[in-house]
Amino acid sequence: VQLQASGGGSVQAGGSLRLSCAASERTFGSYSIGWFRRVPGKEREFVGAISWRGDSSEYADSVKGRFTISRDNAENTVYLQMENVKPEDTAVYYCAASLTAPLVMASTVNYWGQGTQVTVSS
Repeated sequence: VQLQASGGGSVQAGGSLRLSCAASERTFGSYSIGWFRRVPGKEREFVGAISWRGDSSEYADSVKGRFTISRDNAENTVYLQMENVKPEDTAVYYCAASLTAPLVMASTVNYWGQGTQVTVSS
């Protein structure tokens, strides 16, 4: 499956942004989807994940209460709603899919999408 992340851009601290991850296949609904981010010079960081049915999700402590993941399987799309963003949220954000894991972890990813840059200014 091919994943296309979009929606990145520049936003001021305290603002909002919504990222989208669109998939190329109708079987998208069979995959759990996760969001990760990477800052140059640092390791990739898990942001959050959602189950294939959308009835379960998990978030990193750094974004819990501010970010929300949702999915629309009819549209083959997963969303990352980012609220009250902070400068430390600046990163390239990637979506990823897993066929095997109920909630995606980096070790269970079958497919990675290309990244979308998010820049938060103070």
